[in-house]
Amino acid sequence: MVSKEQRRKQLARAKWERQQQRRGDRWRRTRRRKAVLAAVLVVLVAGGGTAVAMGVFSGDDDTTDAAAQDPLDQETEAPPAEDPCAAPAEGEPSQQQWDAEPELTVDTSAAHTMRLATTCGDIEIALDAEAAPRTVNSFAFLAGEGYLDHSPCHRLVTEGIHVLQCGDPTGTGAGGPGYNIPDENLDAPEVADGIYPAGTVAMANQYNPQEDSGRDSGGSQFFLVYEDSPLPPDYTPFGTVTGGLDVLETIVAAGSTTDPETGNTPPNATVVIDSATVEAG
Repeated sequence: MVSKEQRRKQLARAKWERQQQRRGDRWRRTRRRKAVLAAVLVVLVAGGGTAVAMGVFSGDDDTTDAAAQDPLDQETEAPPAEDPCAAPAEGEPSQQQWDAEPELTVDTSAAHTMRLATTCGDIEIALDAEAAPRTVNSFAFLAGEGYLDHSPCHRLVTEGIHVLQCGDPTGTGAGGPGYNIPDENLDAPEVADGIYPAGTVAMANQYNPQEDSGRDSGGSQFFLVYEDSPLPPDYTPFGTVTGGLDVLETIVAAGSTTDPETGNTPPNATVVIDSATVEAG
């Protein structure tokens, strides 16, 4: 016969296993939601689009009530990693706005390099002016105007897709230079299979594939892919990281949090572009 003590241990073990199962189920549901949300958020520029994306998941989560019923099931997030980056240089993000896209003056036959001096280290990007002339021309203009200087990288996505998004001086994901540029280079062979390879630098935009709306809505926001990411070829690839992938790895290692006001997932690291330059030759 089973003794009372053995029976007590069996019941305790069974309860522990049920708790672990519930925790695992919740973790998997959360990962799925975050993966879908992250893939949507990274390609949205307007704050309104973020709000819509967040609304997709409202009302379908029963984990809060379950956790409240059993305090042992409540999980706490690990504290963020120590900030690996330096303090930003003195200066304020730009508030400049322009009524129209700058005149196309870029030399499409020349090599162009964008250098981002960030608080976490320098990132060097080879720009493809031949394949994406208006995009490269715009960044050459914005860099020359100091528009990207002192701007934070406001979004780090680590689930589903793997990107760091920058280029918005407001740090909200809703900012831009006041003008839009057209989509370019969407037929690039490197993204034709629905994968943006690690090292790709591409434009964020407001394209909505369900409604086929929001084309040609690029502004100043761009994302750097630090790991191969499944994305449809809807986002202008205009450059490749040629130096500083280790900087991205440092940023990623520090993780991210969710901003409840904007829905963004800012990096825990203090990632600020102290200065940005674009040079030909």
